[in-house]
Amino acid sequence: MKRNIIKIDEEKCNGCGICITACHEGALQLVDGKARLISEAYCDGLGACLPECPTGAITIEEREAEPFDEEVVKANMENNSAEKAPPVHPLACGCPGSMARAIERKPAAYVKNEPSGYKTRSESQLRQWPCQIKLVSPQAPYFENAHLLVAADCTAFAYANIHEDFIRNRITIIGCPKLDEVDYSDKLAAILSYNNIKSVTVLRMEVPCCGGIANAVKNALIKSGKMIPWNVVTITTDGQIIED
Repeated sequence: MKRNIIKIDEEKCNGCGICITACHEGALQLVDGKARLISEAYCDGLGACLPECPTGAITIEEREAEPFDEEVVKANMENNSAEKAPPVHPLACGCPGSMARAIERKPAAYVKNEPSGYKTRSESQLRQWPCQIKLVSPQAPYFENAHLLVAADCTAFAYANIHEDFIRNRITIIGCPKLDEVDYSDKLAAILSYNNIKSVTVLRMEVPCCGGIANAVKNALIKSGKMIPWNVVTITTDGQIIED
């Protein structure tokens, strides 16, 4: 029968294994360091694995394929559980979404600043890991009820006080549409759809190519169908905020 089913581009696949944990039907396995669809009957074609892939190696295609068989999937999952199959180990780079975690921050420490006394030492305000858009899981628990910061990579280097002024009290995800050569809108739409996001702040550079990250957020909001307050803040190359 002709139906939707996933397609894996082996050249783009880096073997991280994120998609395997994302597939609830157990349709994917690592074979020779690449993700493989082990049975067409296991794939429901809904594509839950798509937004998890950090390299964009997974797509949906319509072609002749075995029909999805829920009973066969159930039997396979029960068999895997009984055998206690070894877990998929992430790459040494530490990128898999299974490593998602929240980070609790302590009150700022103080250091002696001679001769003027004491001053607050700068502390990281990052509240979760990972932070790359390509690597985060849309269903990571830290997204629920969060104020979201979507920042272009370069803003962290251009704007000196980014932690206190923007990252503080927000969940931060970063990316560069130009370097990553990927449309973030689908991943961002999944984050907005799965979670109760209270607000979205986009932090971009003034250079034209950085407009892609703002457009991705705009398209994601449209795809999610949600009315979420959002704003765009632009940083100059010399580290200033451009006033609207």
